[in-house]
Amino acid sequence: MPIAQKISTCIEQSSWIRKMFEQGALLRQQFGEDNVFDFTIGNPAVEPPAAFHARLRQLADNPQPGMHRYMSNAGYDDTRAAVAQVLSERSTAAVKAAHVIMTCGAGGALNVVLKTILNPDDEVIILAPYFVEYKFYIDNHGGRAVVVNTDAEFALDIDAIAAAITEKTRAVIVNSPNNPTGVIYSAAKLTALGELLEQKQRQFSSTIYVISDEPYARLAYDGVQVPSIFDCVANAVMVTSHSKDLALPGERIGYLAANPRMAAVEQFMDGAVFCNRVLGFVNAPALIQRLVTGLQHESVDIAAYAEKRDLFYNLLRRLNFSVVKPQGAFYLFPRSPLENDVEFVQLAQKYNILLVPGTGFGAPGYFRIAYCMDKAVIERSIPAWEKLATEVGLI
Repeated sequence: MPIAQKISTCIEQSSWIRKMFEQGALLRQQFGEDNVFDFTIGNPAVEPPAAFHARLRQLADNPQPGMHRYMSNAGYDDTRAAVAQVLSERSTAAVKAAHVIMTCGAGGALNVVLKTILNPDDEVIILAPYFVEYKFYIDNHGGRAVVVNTDAEFALDIDAIAAAITEKTRAVIVNSPNNPTGVIYSAAKLTALGELLEQKQRQFSSTIYVISDEPYARLAYDGVQVPSIFDCVANAVMVTSHSKDLALPGERIGYLAANPRMAAVEQFMDGAVFCNRVLGFVNAPALIQRLVTGLQHESVDIAAYAEKRDLFYNLLRRLNFSVVKPQGAFYLFPRSPLENDVEFVQLAQKYNILLVPGTGFGAPGYFRIAYCMDKAVIERSIPAWEKLATEVGLI
Protein backbone atom coordinates (compact mmCIF):
# COMPACT_ATOMS: atom_id res chain seq x y z
CA MET A 1 0.00 0.00 0.00
CA PRO A 2 1.51 3.39 -1.00
CA ILE A 3 0.20 5.18 2.12
CA ALA A 4 0.04 4.16 5.77
CA GLN A 5 -2.78 1.78 6.70
CA LYS A 6 -3.80 4.13 9.49
CA ILE A 7 -4.21 7.04 7.08
CA SER A 8 -6.15 4.90 4.64
CA THR A 9 -8.54 3.96 7.44
CA CYS A 10 -8.86 7.59 8.54
CA ILE A 11 -9.74 8.70 5.01
CA GLU A 12 -12.51 6.13 4.86
CA GLN A 13 -13.88 7.18 8.26
CA SER A 14 -13.91 10.88 7.41
CA SER A 15 -15.24 10.67 3.89
CA TRP A 16 -18.91 11.65 4.27
CA ILE A 17 -18.60 15.31 3.34
CA ARG A 18 -16.11 14.48 0.59
CA LYS A 19 -18.45 11.84 -0.83
CA MET A 20 -21.37 14.24 -0.85
CA PHE A 21 -19.26 16.94 -2.48
CA GLU A 22 -18.28 14.56 -5.26
CA GLN A 23 -21.89 13.46 -5.69
CA GLY A 24 -22.91 17.11 -5.95
CA ALA A 25 -20.45 17.67 -8.77
CA LEU A 26 -21.97 14.75 -10.69
CA LEU A 27 -25.52 16.00 -10.14
CA ARG A 28 -24.62 19.51 -11.26
CA GLN A 29 -23.19 18.14 -14.49
CA GLN A 30 -26.38 16.20 -15.10
CA PHE A 31 -29.08 18.64 -13.97
CA GLY A 32 -27.41 22.07 -13.96
CA GLU A 33 -26.20 24.31 -11.15
CA ASP A 34 -29.61 25.85 -10.36
CA ASN A 35 -31.31 22.48 -10.00
CA VAL A 36 -29.00 20.97 -7.39
CA PHE A 37 -29.36 22.00 -3.74
CA ASP A 38 -26.09 21.46 -1.94
CA PHE A 39 -26.34 21.91 1.83
CA THR A 40 -23.21 19.95 2.72
CA ILE A 41 -20.34 22.36 3.28
CA GLY A 42 -20.05 25.27 5.70
CA ASN A 43 -18.38 27.54 3.15
CA PRO A 44 -19.88 31.05 3.52
CA ALA A 45 -21.28 32.59 0.34
CA VAL A 46 -21.19 36.09 1.85
CA GLU A 47 -18.31 38.48 1.19
CA PRO A 48 -16.06 39.98 3.88
CA PRO A 49 -17.12 43.33 5.38
CA ALA A 50 -16.36 46.50 3.43
CA ALA A 51 -13.77 47.47 6.05
CA PHE A 52 -11.71 44.41 5.06
CA HIS A 53 -11.51 45.47 1.42
CA ALA A 54 -10.69 49.04 2.39
CA ARG A 55 -7.84 47.91 4.62
CA LEU A 56 -6.57 45.52 1.92
CA ARG A 57 -6.41 48.36 -0.61
CA GLN A 58 -4.69 50.60 1.93
CA LEU A 59 -1.96 48.05 2.60
CA ALA A 60 -1.48 47.35 -1.12
CA ASP A 61 -1.15 51.05 -1.93
CA ASN A 62 1.02 51.89 1.08
CA PRO A 63 3.31 48.93 1.77
CA GLN A 64 5.28 49.12 4.99
CA PRO A 65 9.00 48.27 4.92
CA GLY A 66 9.55 44.75 6.20
CA MET A 67 5.86 43.87 6.24
CA HIS A 68 6.50 40.46 4.67
CA ARG A 69 9.45 39.41 6.81
CA TYR A 70 9.53 36.81 9.60
CA MET A 71 7.92 37.78 12.89
CA SER A 72 7.69 36.37 16.40
CA ASN A 73 6.23 32.86 16.38
CA ALA A 74 3.33 34.13 18.47
CA GLY A 75 2.41 36.75 15.86
CA TYR A 76 2.54 40.52 15.66
CA ASP A 77 2.30 42.29 19.00
CA ASP A 78 -0.30 44.80 17.81
CA THR A 79 -2.50 42.05 16.33
CA ARG A 80 -2.35 40.05 19.54
CA ALA A 81 -3.13 43.18 21.56
CA ALA A 82 -6.17 43.93 19.40
CA VAL A 83 -7.45 40.38 19.92
CA ALA A 84 -6.79 40.58 23.65
CA GLN A 85 -8.76 43.82 23.92
CA VAL A 86 -11.86 42.25 22.35
CA LEU A 87 -11.59 39.16 24.56
CA SER A 88 -11.31 41.38 27.64
CA GLU A 89 -14.46 43.21 26.56
CA ARG A 90 -16.33 39.89 26.45
CA SER A 91 -15.00 38.67 29.79
CA THR A 92 -14.10 39.73 33.30
CA ALA A 93 -10.63 38.31 32.65
CA ALA A 94 -7.83 40.79 31.91
CA VAL A 95 -6.57 39.22 28.69
CA LYS A 96 -3.23 40.58 27.46
CA ALA A 97 -1.31 40.17 24.22
CA ALA A 98 0.92 37.70 26.05
CA HIS A 99 -2.08 35.34 26.36
CA VAL A 100 -2.72 35.25 22.58
CA ILE A 101 -1.01 33.37 19.74
CA MET A 102 -1.99 33.99 16.12
CA THR A 103 -2.45 30.72 14.24
CA CYS A 104 -3.30 29.23 10.85
CA GLY A 105 -7.01 29.04 11.54
CA ALA A 106 -8.87 27.31 14.36
CA GLY A 107 -7.63 23.94 13.09
CA GLY A 108 -4.05 25.08 13.53
CA ALA A 109 -4.88 26.44 16.99
CA LEU A 110 -6.48 23.16 18.08
CA ASN A 111 -3.44 21.16 16.98
CA VAL A 112 -1.10 23.56 18.77
CA VAL A 113 -3.06 23.25 22.03
CA LEU A 114 -3.32 19.46 21.83
CA LYS A 115 0.40 19.06 21.11
CA THR A 116 1.18 21.38 24.03
CA ILE A 117 -0.82 19.47 26.64
CA LEU A 118 -1.04 15.80 25.60
CA ASN A 119 1.15 12.97 26.81
CA PRO A 120 0.86 9.60 25.05
CA ASP A 121 -2.55 7.94 25.68
CA ASP A 122 -4.01 10.96 27.46
CA GLU A 123 -7.77 11.20 26.99
CA VAL A 124 -9.70 14.11 25.48
CA ILE A 125 -13.47 14.17 25.90
CA ILE A 126 -15.43 15.27 22.83
CA LEU A 127 -19.18 15.86 22.87
CA ALA A 128 -21.42 14.22 20.29
CA PRO A 129 -22.43 15.49 17.87
CA TYR A 130 -18.94 16.81 17.22
CA PHE A 131 -16.85 18.37 14.46
CA VAL A 132 -15.55 15.45 12.45
CA GLU A 133 -11.85 16.39 12.62
CA TYR A 134 -11.56 16.34 16.43
CA LYS A 135 -10.72 12.63 16.59
CA PHE A 136 -7.97 13.00 14.02
CA TYR A 137 -6.48 16.07 15.70
CA ILE A 138 -6.34 14.23 19.03
CA ASP A 139 -4.76 11.19 17.38
CA ASN A 140 -2.16 13.47 15.75
CA HIS A 141 -0.66 14.07 19.17
CA GLY A 142 -0.90 10.63 20.73
CA GLY A 143 -4.15 11.18 22.59
CA ARG A 144 -7.34 9.16 22.70
CA ALA A 145 -10.78 10.62 22.02
CA VAL A 146 -13.55 9.72 24.47
CA VAL A 147 -17.02 10.44 23.09
CA VAL A 148 -19.73 11.66 25.47
CA ASN A 149 -23.27 12.36 24.25
CA THR A 150 -25.05 15.65 24.84
CA ASP A 151 -28.67 15.60 26.04
CA ALA A 152 -31.85 15.46 23.96
CA GLU A 153 -31.63 19.20 23.24
CA PHE A 154 -27.87 18.94 22.48
CA ALA A 155 -26.94 20.76 25.71
CA LEU A 156 -24.05 19.68 27.96
CA ASP A 157 -24.82 16.57 30.03
CA ILE A 158 -22.68 17.26 33.09
CA ASP A 159 -23.39 13.88 34.70
CA ALA A 160 -22.34 12.03 31.54
CA ILE A 161 -19.11 14.06 31.36
CA ALA A 162 -18.42 13.35 35.04
CA ALA A 163 -18.81 9.61 34.44
CA ALA A 164 -16.30 9.73 31.58
CA ILE A 165 -13.49 11.54 33.42
CA THR A 166 -10.59 9.39 34.57
CA GLU A 167 -7.06 9.96 35.81
CA LYS A 168 -6.06 10.01 32.12
CA THR A 169 -8.42 12.85 31.17
CA ARG A 170 -6.44 15.86 29.98
CA ALA A 171 -9.05 18.02 28.25
CA VAL A 172 -12.66 18.49 27.24
CA ILE A 173 -13.40 20.11 23.87
CA VAL A 174 -16.55 22.24 23.70
CA ASN A 175 -17.81 23.86 20.52
CA SER A 176 -20.35 26.65 20.97
CA PRO A 177 -22.21 27.70 18.88
CA ASN A 178 -22.03 24.10 17.87
CA ASN A 179 -21.27 22.53 14.53
CA PRO A 180 -23.53 20.70 13.55
CA THR A 181 -26.46 21.65 15.84
CA GLY A 182 -26.24 25.45 16.17
CA VAL A 183 -26.81 25.12 19.94
CA ILE A 184 -25.12 27.61 22.29
CA TYR A 185 -24.01 26.17 25.63
CA SER A 186 -25.34 28.24 28.53
CA ALA A 187 -23.17 30.02 31.08
CA ALA A 188 -24.79 27.90 33.80
CA LYS A 189 -23.79 24.65 32.09
CA LEU A 190 -20.26 25.86 31.34
CA THR A 191 -19.83 27.02 34.94
CA ALA A 192 -21.04 23.63 36.15
CA LEU A 193 -18.47 22.04 33.85
CA GLY A 194 -15.75 24.24 35.36
CA GLU A 195 -16.78 23.28 38.88
CA LEU A 196 -16.80 19.59 37.93
CA LEU A 197 -13.29 19.82 36.50
CA GLU A 198 -11.97 21.57 39.61
CA GLN A 199 -13.36 18.71 41.69
CA LYS A 200 -11.84 16.07 39.38
CA GLN A 201 -8.47 17.84 39.32
CA ARG A 202 -8.35 17.69 43.11
CA GLN A 203 -9.39 14.03 43.03
CA PHE A 204 -6.74 13.00 40.51
CA SER A 205 -4.07 15.64 41.28
CA SER A 206 -4.10 16.56 37.60
CA THR A 207 -4.73 19.44 35.24
CA ILE A 208 -7.78 19.21 32.98
CA TYR A 209 -8.31 21.88 30.33
CA VAL A 210 -11.42 23.03 28.55
CA ILE A 211 -10.62 23.80 24.92
CA SER A 212 -13.40 26.05 23.63
CA ASP A 213 -13.68 25.95 19.83
CA GLU A 214 -15.46 29.20 18.88
CA PRO A 215 -15.32 30.06 15.16
CA TYR A 216 -19.07 30.79 15.21
CA ALA A 217 -19.10 32.89 18.40
CA ARG A 218 -20.30 36.06 16.65
CA LEU A 219 -23.00 34.22 14.71
CA ALA A 220 -25.62 34.22 17.47
CA TYR A 221 -29.30 35.06 17.03
CA ASP A 222 -32.35 36.32 18.91
CA GLY A 223 -30.29 38.33 21.37
CA VAL A 224 -28.57 35.22 22.76
CA GLN A 225 -25.04 35.88 24.00
CA VAL A 226 -22.24 33.34 23.73
CA PRO A 227 -20.77 33.11 27.25
CA SER A 228 -17.08 33.77 27.75
CA ILE A 229 -15.41 30.49 28.61
CA PHE A 230 -12.90 32.48 30.69
CA ASP A 231 -15.69 33.49 33.09
CA CYS A 232 -16.81 29.89 33.50
CA VAL A 233 -13.65 27.74 33.55
CA ALA A 234 -10.25 28.69 34.99
CA ASN A 235 -8.13 26.25 32.97
CA ALA A 236 -9.62 27.28 29.63
CA VAL A 237 -8.11 27.87 26.22
CA MET A 238 -10.16 29.47 23.47
CA VAL A 239 -9.43 28.63 19.84
CA THR A 240 -11.11 30.35 16.94
CA SER A 241 -10.75 31.76 13.44
CA HIS A 242 -12.08 34.58 11.29
CA SER A 243 -13.43 32.11 8.74
CA LYS A 244 -17.04 32.77 9.68
CA ASP A 245 -17.30 36.17 11.38
CA LEU A 246 -15.26 37.93 8.65
CA ALA A 247 -16.02 35.36 5.90
CA LEU A 248 -12.31 34.57 5.38
CA PRO A 249 -12.15 30.75 5.40
CA GLY A 250 -9.56 30.61 2.63
CA GLU A 251 -7.16 32.92 4.48
CA ARG A 252 -6.64 30.48 7.38
CA ILE A 253 -6.32 33.15 10.06
CA GLY A 254 -7.17 32.44 13.69
CA TYR A 255 -5.76 32.45 17.18
CA LEU A 256 -5.64 30.71 20.52
CA ALA A 257 -6.01 32.55 23.80
CA ALA A 258 -5.33 31.26 27.31
CA ASN A 259 -7.36 32.33 30.32
CA PRO A 260 -5.13 34.62 32.43
CA ARG A 261 -6.54 32.76 35.47
CA MET A 262 -5.13 29.44 34.20
CA ALA A 263 -2.67 27.69 36.51
CA ALA A 264 0.87 28.10 35.14
CA VAL A 265 -0.41 30.17 32.22
CA GLU A 266 3.10 31.42 31.31
CA GLN A 267 4.38 27.87 31.02
CA PHE A 268 1.41 26.91 28.84
CA MET A 269 2.04 29.88 26.55
CA ASP A 270 5.73 29.03 26.22
CA GLY A 271 4.79 25.51 25.23
CA ALA A 272 2.16 26.67 22.74
CA VAL A 273 4.52 29.12 21.03
CA PHE A 274 7.06 26.31 20.66
CA CYS A 275 4.43 23.94 19.25
CA ASN A 276 3.18 26.57 16.81
CA ARG A 277 6.71 26.56 15.38
CA VAL A 278 7.56 22.87 15.34
CA LEU A 279 4.23 21.74 13.91
CA GLY A 280 5.17 23.58 10.74
CA PHE A 281 2.51 26.28 10.97
CA VAL A 282 5.33 28.60 12.19
CA ASN A 283 3.28 31.81 11.97
CA ALA A 284 -0.11 32.95 10.83
CA PRO A 285 0.54 34.71 7.47
CA ALA A 286 1.90 38.24 7.86
CA LEU A 287 -0.41 40.10 5.49
CA ILE A 288 -3.64 38.67 6.88
CA GLN A 289 -2.50 39.37 10.46
CA ARG A 290 -2.09 43.02 9.50
CA LEU A 291 -5.48 43.01 7.83
CA VAL A 292 -7.44 41.66 10.80
CA THR A 293 -5.71 43.80 13.43
CA GLY A 294 -8.13 46.66 12.95
CA LEU A 295 -11.16 44.47 12.19
CA GLN A 296 -11.72 42.86 15.57
CA HIS A 297 -15.06 44.63 16.01
CA GLU A 298 -16.22 43.98 12.44
CA SER A 299 -18.49 41.17 11.34
CA VAL A 300 -20.53 39.91 8.42
CA ASP A 301 -24.28 40.63 8.41
CA ILE A 302 -25.66 38.41 11.19
CA ALA A 303 -29.24 39.38 10.34
CA ALA A 304 -28.91 37.78 6.92
CA TYR A 305 -27.91 34.47 8.51
CA ALA A 306 -30.81 34.71 10.98
CA GLU A 307 -33.21 35.27 8.07
CA LYS A 308 -31.97 32.11 6.31
CA ARG A 309 -32.14 30.15 9.54
CA ASP A 310 -35.77 31.17 10.04
CA LEU A 311 -36.67 30.38 6.42
CA PHE A 312 -35.19 26.88 6.65
CA TYR A 313 -36.37 26.14 10.18
CA ASN A 314 -39.94 27.16 9.40
CA LEU A 315 -39.89 25.05 6.24
CA LEU A 316 -38.72 21.99 8.15
CA ARG A 317 -41.33 22.45 10.87
CA ARG A 318 -44.09 22.90 8.27
CA LEU A 319 -42.98 19.60 6.72
CA ASN A 320 -43.05 17.94 10.18
CA PHE A 321 -39.32 17.34 10.57
CA SER A 322 -38.17 17.20 14.20
CA VAL A 323 -35.44 19.79 14.71
CA VAL A 324 -33.98 21.89 17.54
CA LYS A 325 -34.00 25.58 16.60
CA PRO A 326 -30.38 26.77 16.26
CA GLN A 327 -29.25 29.71 18.38
CA GLY A 328 -26.11 30.33 16.35
CA ALA A 329 -23.71 29.15 13.61
CA PHE A 330 -25.29 28.30 10.23
CA TYR A 331 -26.40 24.69 10.56
CA LEU A 332 -29.57 22.75 11.33
CA PHE A 333 -29.44 19.19 12.65
CA PRO A 334 -32.87 17.55 12.20
CA ARG A 335 -33.76 14.04 13.19
CA SER A 336 -33.82 11.67 10.23
CA PRO A 337 -37.35 10.50 9.39
CA LEU A 338 -35.78 7.15 8.47
CA GLU A 339 -34.06 5.13 11.20
CA ASN A 340 -30.95 4.93 9.04
CA ASP A 341 -29.70 8.48 8.46
CA VAL A 342 -27.39 7.34 5.64
CA GLU A 343 -30.36 5.86 3.76
CA PHE A 344 -32.28 9.10 4.20
CA VAL A 345 -29.40 11.19 2.87
CA GLN A 346 -29.14 8.87 -0.12
CA LEU A 347 -32.89 9.18 -0.71
CA ALA A 348 -32.63 12.98 -0.64
CA GLN A 349 -30.31 12.81 -3.64
CA LYS A 350 -33.29 11.58 -5.67
CA TYR A 351 -34.54 15.17 -5.38
CA ASN A 352 -31.06 16.69 -5.88
CA ILE A 353 -30.82 17.60 -2.19
CA LEU A 354 -27.34 17.06 -0.77
CA LEU A 355 -27.01 16.56 3.00
CA VAL A 356 -24.52 15.04 5.45
CA PRO A 357 -25.59 12.11 7.66
CA GLY A 358 -25.38 12.56 11.41
CA THR A 359 -23.28 9.39 11.53
CA GLY A 360 -20.36 11.50 10.33
CA PHE A 361 -20.68 13.67 13.46
CA GLY A 362 -21.00 10.80 15.91
CA ALA A 363 -24.80 11.18 16.03
CA PRO A 364 -26.56 8.55 13.90
CA GLY A 365 -30.25 9.19 13.31
CA TYR A 366 -29.78 12.86 12.37
CA PHE A 367 -28.56 14.81 9.36
CA ARG A 368 -26.85 18.18 8.91
CA ILE A 369 -27.95 21.09 6.76
CA ALA A 370 -25.61 24.03 6.11
CA TYR A 371 -27.54 27.21 5.23
CA CYS A 372 -24.63 29.56 4.54
CA MET A 373 -25.34 29.71 0.80
CA ASP A 374 -27.44 32.29 -1.05
CA LYS A 375 -31.02 32.55 0.15
CA ALA A 376 -32.21 31.85 -3.39
CA VAL A 377 -30.83 28.31 -3.20
CA ILE A 378 -33.00 27.59 -0.16
CA GLU A 379 -36.05 29.08 -1.86
CA ARG A 380 -35.52 27.05 -5.04
CA SER A 381 -35.19 23.87 -2.98
CA ILE A 382 -38.62 24.13 -1.32
CA PRO A 383 -40.51 21.97 -3.88
CA ALA A 384 -37.80 19.31 -3.61
CA TRP A 385 -38.10 19.27 0.18
CA GLU A 386 -41.88 18.94 -0.11
CA LYS A 387 -41.50 15.92 -2.39
CA LEU A 388 -38.93 14.35 -0.08
CA ALA A 389 -41.13 14.87 2.97
CA THR A 390 -44.07 13.32 1.13
CA GLU A 391 -42.05 10.23 0.16
CA VAL A 392 -40.96 9.54 3.75
CA GLY A 393 -44.49 10.02 5.06
CA LEU A 394 -44.08 13.28 6.95
CA ILE A 395 -46.88 15.01 5.01
